[in-house]
Amino acid sequence: MAVLVSLLAFLMTLVGGLAAMKVRDNRHLVLGLAGGLMLGVVAFDLIPESLEMTRHSPFGVPLPMIGFAAGFLLLHVVEQAVAIHRAHEHEYAPHVHAHAHGQGGGGSAGLLAASALVAHSLMDGISIGLGFQSGTEVGIFVALAVIAHDFADGFNTVTAASLNRGDRRPAVALLFADALAPIAGAALGTLVKVPDAVLGPYLGLFAGVLLYLSAAEILPEAHSVHPRVMTLAATGLGLTAVLFIVGLAG
Repeated sequence: MAVLVSLLAFLMTLVGGLAAMKVRDNRHLVLGLAGGLMLGVVAFDLIPESLEMTRHSPFGVPLPMIGFAAGFLLLHVVEQAVAIHRAHEHEYAPHVHAHAHGQGGGGSAGLLAASALVAHSLMDGISIGLGFQSGTEVGIFVALAVIAHDFADGFNTVTAASLNRGDRRPAVALLFADALAPIAGAALGTLVKVPDAVLGPYLGLFAGVLLYLSAAEILPEAHSVHPRVMTLAATGLGLTAVLFIVGLAG
């Protein structure tokens, strides 16, 4: 039952990814919307959920928030290691990336974040499986919550994997991996129990990765050369959409 229900998550993820691929002429709006969706997922979903899962507080700080800071720092270190940015602090526009001059590795941060989205979708699938272990009603409710935000997951996976890249093949591959992940997770969730003490810090880590990508990569790129009013509106729409979805799921 859990695996069958996860097929809906598979379809919703593909729809979100295909939607991101179709919008080429309005890339700044797509990036603005994606940035808002990511901020919303971090603020309204991942952080609250991770804090509910574990109460451990080393040094008086909730463990998921330590994971959050580690995820943010991890992506920053990766970005610096591959030398994505060459802009100086006083250069606010346009936003220049190393890949624009033919240097490889410019999309590594985006690929890392897209891979994290795949891992998150796997955990979503495991949650579906565990929900059905607790009962059919619980399993259906968890599945509906996962399906509700899988459109955003597919959209963000394609956007992140395509960032700073002309080749769409990695984005397509990661989109299919992201779509299949809930199915694999649902199958695993019927067999393996993941303790909240592990899942909570992971969600915090993932939230930090998403926040860095949104704030340091996607939103600056969206605002680099295009009119900012519509881009800001798209970002606000993304935030509002996630808030609405989380409210319905809750």
